[in-house]
Amino acid sequence: MTAPVVLVPGLGLGPESYAPTVRDLGTPYRVVTLPGYGEPVRHGDDLQTEALARRLADRVTEPSVLVGHSASCQIVVATALARPELVKSLVLLGPTGDVETSGWTTLAERWVRSAVWESARLVPVLAPQYARTGLVSMARAMEVARRYDLAAAIGRLGCPAVVVRCEHDRLCPPGWAQRIADLAGAEVWTLPTGSHMPVLTNGPEVVTFIKRAAGVYNGQ
Repeated sequence: MTAPVVLVPGLGLGPESYAPTVRDLGTPYRVVTLPGYGEPVRHGDDLQTEALARRLADRVTEPSVLVGHSASCQIVVATALARPELVKSLVLLGPTGDVETSGWTTLAERWVRSAVWESARLVPVLAPQYARTGLVSMARAMEVARRYDLAAAIGRLGCPAVVVRCEHDRLCPPGWAQRIADLAGAEVWTLPTGSHMPVLTNGPEVVTFIKRAAGVYNGQ
């Protein structure tokens, strides 16, 4: 029996960011948006990672594979820690959360170094998603996310996990990906193409890891 899949968009992104991935997923899935992660931030929204994890857990009804991208990796990890009975495994795509390099200047520099490797064809795909979430909402969510210490949290995971990054991703450099994988006792893989948007640029490769985590191939 395969586990259902729950996908959480990255900061500012929406359900359509996973379109190239779910096209060939072949197992039950749902995309859950959250304030700053596909939804505008409303007055009174608690953007702390643990609070967003509670909102996510409220929409997970059975043991599932949770998939995070970029800053939403922190949310799925926090969900696994708070509600382990709801999580079969985690797939972390280009995870951020290194508090040692979370200053705005460093983040901006790494974002630029990652973005130059992305195709210009992504602009019309990303622009409406960012517009829907809103730049102010994204900034507020990022201000909180950049203070969440993923390395301190991930070592307490009690479920399997896999960390996946792309060759040209500077927001999730290889040393950082290896560090959190080691802390979690997880696999780590670097895809030979792409940058910080593997959900859009490396869908067929990403879906392979999700299918394996869901038990599509081995029937677990």
